[in-house]
Amino acid sequence: MTLKRITLTIALTVGCLTASAQGEQVLRLTLDEAQQYAVEHNATMLNASLDVKKAELAKWKTLSSMLPQVKAGFDYQNMCGYEMNFGGRSSMSMASMMPESVTLGTLGTFPLTFNYPATTESTESGGIPMNPSGTFSITASMALTGAQIVGVMLQNISKEMVDITRQQTERQTRSSVKNVYVSILVMEQTTGLLDSSLANLERLAATTQASVDVGAAEQVDADKLQIQVATLRSSINSTRRSLQALYNAILLQLGADVACRIELTTPLEEVIDVNTAAQLLSKNFDITQNYSYRLLEQSEKAAKKNLAMAWMDFTPTLSAYYQYSNKTYFGKDEGFNMTPPNMVGASVSVPLFTSGSRYANVKSAKIDLQEAANSRRQAEDGLRVQYNQLSFDLASALETYDIQSRNLEVTQRVFDNLTEKYRYGRASSLEVTNASTEIITAQSNYIQAVMNVLSAQTALEDLMNNN
Repeated sequence: MTLKRITLTIALTVGCLTASAQGEQVLRLTLDEAQQYAVEHNATMLNASLDVKKAELAKWKTLSSMLPQVKAGFDYQNMCGYEMNFGGRSSMSMASMMPESVTLGTLGTFPLTFNYPATTESTESGGIPMNPSGTFSITASMALTGAQIVGVMLQNISKEMVDITRQQTERQTRSSVKNVYVSILVMEQTTGLLDSSLANLERLAATTQASVDVGAAEQVDADKLQIQVATLRSSINSTRRSLQALYNAILLQLGADVACRIELTTPLEEVIDVNTAAQLLSKNFDITQNYSYRLLEQSEKAAKKNLAMAWMDFTPTLSAYYQYSNKTYFGKDEGFNMTPPNMVGASVSVPLFTSGSRYANVKSAKIDLQEAANSRRQAEDGLRVQYNQLSFDLASALETYDIQSRNLEVTQRVFDNLTEKYRYGRASSLEVTNASTEIITAQSNYIQAVMNVLSAQTALEDLMNNN
């Protein structure tokens, strides 16, 4: 975690604790702080980071299979008093009946010889007592195949894909937070505009009703304005309910406590920068930076490694081991011990015939590789077409935004002029009502134009992976 992130986390925590001491938790966030907070607390983002750790563990799990494996054990045996009998010869010692040593075989180029204890004596029954014994052993072994080596390479590719997915999730999280953040700012601006229009209409309605009371105007004019006031007030209430829903949505996006209250501190003018959006149209599209394309590239690499994995079925398997054993008798006699203390071994296993299944696996892996390559090429063409379309959408959204901005300004001036004329009796109530409806429509169109610019800009930035 960088110093900037640590500072941000401390600042947000202190802010929440201070507000909590006053009875309410408050998060005061700029757009950048909101995005960073979501990256560190959003549940989807946290799971994506955990997936990266799981992929790293899976890689080491595969790698560990190529390294020596060591295990230890202890074995206890008790023959319950049984003696090994050699035909009841009780008149001579067992030591006189046995050679000093016997060669049992060879281990590689080394002879394996068993030495009999010189003090082992026979019992009256001519047998060797089988005393209780315990054997402690340590075994180290390892096996190496071509499939294991390719498997580690596949795990590296898998980890890379999971990390790309995490970056893509982070990008989507930041974009989602930005969309909701800007929607709240726009909705608050809308509410302010509607409140201003409502205040003007209420003053006109009150003036008209006063004129009706003194006989200078007709009641129908006052009634029309009252209906317009009620309609506008209903629209404001609906907007405020939508605004509360957006605040709830951003809490979920941030992964914050639902009891927190959010305060957004970045003004709308800094977020919606038309010049920045227009500059985006002049940038070249580097398709290798697109997350979806990078995932397809990694899928193709994985398909190549799977083909190599199929060929590894034809390669030999190498294995080796070392074993140390220490056998101890729990009695007065040493007993008959044929357990060598040290043992090493190695083997090579070569597959010969599997009825053609390995060749079928190779052919299947080749087909998978071809399909992965075709998918990548098709996606490349699709992404370029999508880039062209999103560029057109952004250009159109910017043009519409410019038109609707000027339209809102003109409509507001028309409404103000008619309101002023109406006070002096030079405009009818119908004209004021129509102007009021037009300004509400203009405000709605302006808001939609702002959101269209944001949506088109975000979509193009996500496609280009541009910050």
